[in-house]
Amino acid sequence: MNLIYAVLAFLMALVLALAGVTRVGSWLIERRGPPVGEFADVDGARIHYVHIPAATNADLPPIVFIHGASANLKDQMLPLRPLLEGRAEMLFFDRPGAGWSGRGPGNNEDPSAQANTISLLMGRLGIGKAIIVGHSFGGVVTAAFGREHADKTLGLVFLAPASHPWPGGATSWYYDLTTIPAIGRLFSETLSYPAGMLQMADATSCVFSPNKVPDNYLAEASIPLVLRPSAFRANATDVAGLYRYALGAAPHYKEITAPTVVISGDRDKVVYAHIHSVGLVRDISGAELVWVHNLGHKPDWIASDLVVGAIEKVAGKEIDLEAIAGTVEARIAADAYGVGKCADIKEPEAELAPT
Repeated sequence: MNLIYAVLAFLMALVLALAGVTRVGSWLIERRGPPVGEFADVDGARIHYVHIPAATNADLPPIVFIHGASANLKDQMLPLRPLLEGRAEMLFFDRPGAGWSGRGPGNNEDPSAQANTISLLMGRLGIGKAIIVGHSFGGVVTAAFGREHADKTLGLVFLAPASHPWPGGATSWYYDLTTIPAIGRLFSETLSYPAGMLQMADATSCVFSPNKVPDNYLAEASIPLVLRPSAFRANATDVAGLYRYALGAAPHYKEITAPTVVISGDRDKVVYAHIHSVGLVRDISGAELVWVHNLGHKPDWIASDLVVGAIEKVAGKEIDLEAIAGTVEARIAADAYGVGKCADIKEPEAELAPT
């Protein structure tokens, strides 16, 4: 009996120690990655955003950027703002529950609800219509916006998107674990921070692979913000719910009528590009797919010039995206970062060709 008490006391002490480490770590993360924008209460959610006005001689319409899972507004703002500043009014924001945005009392784990939050924020800021640019998980939110807020959509640009159901619907085990009541909360309050800090550099390398992670990317883009318990739970809920949402949403993508460009790399190790990207181009009439050889999951950072070209294309400019893609391919042709350490994703054979 004394042994049992001793074990229980040890486990309790360990849990308290890990919780303390997580609290201190979260405080340090917030000190190193403070808010960079403003806040607005949108339907009960405190949303953090950066709103950049256009110059008087702007040649592009407003642009709204939707970041992916485990990220925040800096992930798109850092590489793309310098290329577009002055040319267009821009809105970067932390999706509900991510970065410095609150989740709110509504159903903000649903991509449609997040699209509605964006629409409301646009209205608050006086943005009537915009080009919507979404990366990865932001792709499914972008598709929801284009379908459900067509009156506010001038064009859509998808970057390595996640949008369609995939075989089995599996995600990483820690996402599923975190969504389990009680157990998930305990995990996020004790283990997600220390384990995440140990794995983050290697995981990020595989997200970019075969391309190089930009210098100081993790710190500059404040990626560790996702390891705070509340953000970790929100992110896990988003990712774990994606398959279920996509099952119902994907059949309706044919309703999207906005000009659309999809950019994907043939070495993406995060999403099934031949399911999501090919699926979007199949389902959205007139959509253009730009494949980039030897590109991983981060077109926003590695192919920023191509992203700008895609924005210009959906805005109505005559742009040769294949020519820009060729320039990108020449620039990254020799990239081989993570080879041997980051396994290439195996595309299901039945999904390799458009249908």
